[in-house]
Amino acid sequence: MNPGADFYPKTRQAHRVLVIDPGMLGDTLHLLPAMRELRRSYRNAELHILCSPVGAELHRLAGIGARLWVLPQGRAQRRLNQQVRMLLALRRLRFDASVNFGTNDRNLVYAAVIGARYRLGRKLDRWHFWSSWCVPDWVSFSGQGKPAFEERRLMLAAAGFPPEEARFSLTIPPEEQAWAAANIPERALHFSINASTPVKEWPLRNWQELARLLRDEGRTIIATGTNRPRETQKLNDFAAAVPGAQIFTGLPIARLAAVLERCALHIGADSGVLHLAVAVGTPTISLFRDYPGWKAWAPQGEAHKVLSVHCECAGNKDTECRERGEAACLATVSPGAVLSAAQEKLRPTMSHG
Repeated sequence: MNPGADFYPKTRQAHRVLVIDPGMLGDTLHLLPAMRELRRSYRNAELHILCSPVGAELHRLAGIGARLWVLPQGRAQRRLNQQVRMLLALRRLRFDASVNFGTNDRNLVYAAVIGARYRLGRKLDRWHFWSSWCVPDWVSFSGQGKPAFEERRLMLAAAGFPPEEARFSLTIPPEEQAWAAANIPERALHFSINASTPVKEWPLRNWQELARLLRDEGRTIIATGTNRPRETQKLNDFAAAVPGAQIFTGLPIARLAAVLERCALHIGADSGVLHLAVAVGTPTISLFRDYPGWKAWAPQGEAHKVLSVHCECAGNKDTECRERGEAACLATVSPGAVLSAAQEKLRPTMSHG
């Protein structure tokens, strides 16, 4: 049974629609193709988006939403009174429809409080006895083996939305492209050495050795990260061991997109920056542990090379790797292996001078 199977037919004439998806960088990027389908399907409606701060930066580049409602999601930034005020403001708008692509408990509660006339969600394992009250119109389908962005589009198809070709289509502001042209050497290589957790990261010593090998081939290395202390320290340690490498911290998403667009190749951890590189059309090499569901987040296509390793502790919260802050499985991927993959990706451009 899929109570939401006729969601689109009964909301086709909606005047005001809300998408509830306050995810981070990678989550928001994989949402964009589905957002374009919503924009096309609700051609005459106001399309509002409840999103995270980094998600808002991406949605501005995509230019789909009529209004963004920005709600911090990190525990240190999240404030109950701020959430309540925003949810009540959204409730007063009396949305005709809301769409929730995830099953996060907090997002389900958001949908209930906002109280759109029709509320769509996806039923997965995280479904409680009260979930159907929060989101009465839900669909259940199998997205196994599909990329994360396709799962979101499959959800819309299950709810009666007519599908179209998937498109990310970010518009990078000309001033950010000009900044990248002035500061990033043409055909540079981009490194993203950080991820959301250390157990998704390749060891720093491996990054340093790979950079030295590529530098010996005449390649310019650009490395970026957020301005969080852990990432900043790691980037500084990387640069200290690789003279000539350029590092940038805390770049706005639009500027980071311009940097990635200018680079010949992105090499990175399993992180949101990887998905941004894919979205702007830059070839990638990525390093993944085989945790449950990892293939949904791995780039697909000839332009992208994924180096994955078996992980004994995937899915376990308390492991020696977490205590040590380094994934033993990823450490087995040698700099030489990544160098060979990079040479293969760069060969066509090198053969043309």
